[in-house]
Amino acid sequence: MHFSRPLVPATLVQRYKRFLFDAVLADGTPLTGSCPNTGSMRGLTTPGSAIWMSEHDSPTRKYRHMLEIVEADGTLVGINTGLPNRLAEEAILAGQVSDLDSYALIKREQRYGRNSRIDILLADPEKGFAYVEVKNVHFSRERGLAEFPDSPTARGAKHLEELGDMVEAGHRAVMLYLVQRDDCDLFRICRDLDPVYAREFKRAIARGVEAYAVKCAVSPSEIVPVGSMTVDEPVAAVL
Repeated sequence: MHFSRPLVPATLVQRYKRFLFDAVLADGTPLTGSCPNTGSMRGLTTPGSAIWMSEHDSPTRKYRHMLEIVEADGTLVGINTGLPNRLAEEAILAGQVSDLDSYALIKREQRYGRNSRIDILLADPEKGFAYVEVKNVHFSRERGLAEFPDSPTARGAKHLEELGDMVEAGHRAVMLYLVQRDDCDLFRICRDLDPVYAREFKRAIARGVEAYAVKCAVSPSEIVPVGSMTVDEPVAAVL
């Protein structure tokens, strides 16, 4: 995925109220922008961090700048949670996620389950349906290891249960973790920060849900899925 316009570099002052951030441009100009990530962004909100922002001219937008990338631990990390579905589709079509590229049809945001929407629905006359739920991952506290979630997520646990329901209904269900950083080779469920999600993940796997992780190369010009990662399963003792 290429950014349509060059990103604007700046220095982060603070991120607050979940949706906002303050920054300073290279010439010293202060600004306030929108943050397209309502999560904790643990490890990515340190004042003084180098950041990159997209710039928008729409008169309906309250803030001209939107946060896209943060430098952390010597690498660039994509934080925009509006991008993973698009990146996941690119990864699937590139053959980076099992055999999902062999399905004839791919659709986004389709209704299913209990008043939910599946991020990606794959369909094929011979293979049937594959329901793919995508989660954005940017959390890393150990060198080479990406983790999810970085805070409790009841919604995420609900998605795991619904994927299991799809398997029991005779369909294929996939949990895809899209890692917007390229300094990690291993993915793991973050058991200590959300034991409920870890338990539901283990249960989903036992019900037949598949789990994959793909990492991305991140730069101010593009974010591109570059390949699959090993998914560790450290939650065997949870149940």
